[in-house]
Amino acid sequence: MHEDRQSRTSVGVWGRIACAWAVAFAMLHFYWALGGNWGLSVSAGPLAEKRPGWFVAGGLWGVGMLCLVGGALGWLLARPRPHRLAGQVVKALGWSVCVVLLVRGIAVEMLLLTDTAGQEADVSPEQRLWTLMLWNPWFLIGCLVFGLSAREFGRADGSSSGTA
Repeated sequence: MHEDRQSRTSVGVWGRIACAWAVAFAMLHFYWALGGNWGLSVSAGPLAEKRPGWFVAGGLWGVGMLCLVGGALGWLLARPRPHRLAGQVVKALGWSVCVVLLVRGIAVEMLLLTDTAGQEADVSPEQRLWTLMLWNPWFLIGCLVFGLSAREFGRADGSSSGTA
């Protein structure tokens, strides 16, 4: 009994970390959407200064809300696995988030390292540094924690106890 509870707790830790990762990213986007500036100029460049309505609505509020959805998914991945389709959907969504974050992190890294994005998007050296050293690793950490939580999801779900 004690081992089962401990196993369930240790398995759920990745889901809780994924939840915290997503909520932290949501809070940063909401801070920016409300007018905060720290880190935005080196992340979004000229958009940070101009703050067009589409950028604030979609890029800040929208991404923040999407991150909260990711936080809810992380929380679900930390829970005992529901049986049947619900559990399969949660696990598939966890893997999907992992893949999206991996592709985003690697694609932007490659664009910046090959200077493809710099020529076309007028990326400053400061933006390039922040993206290479902070933002892309942040996405790769998110990929890792969502991947680990999806992998561990349901490993100690109590399915051997005969509950349905």
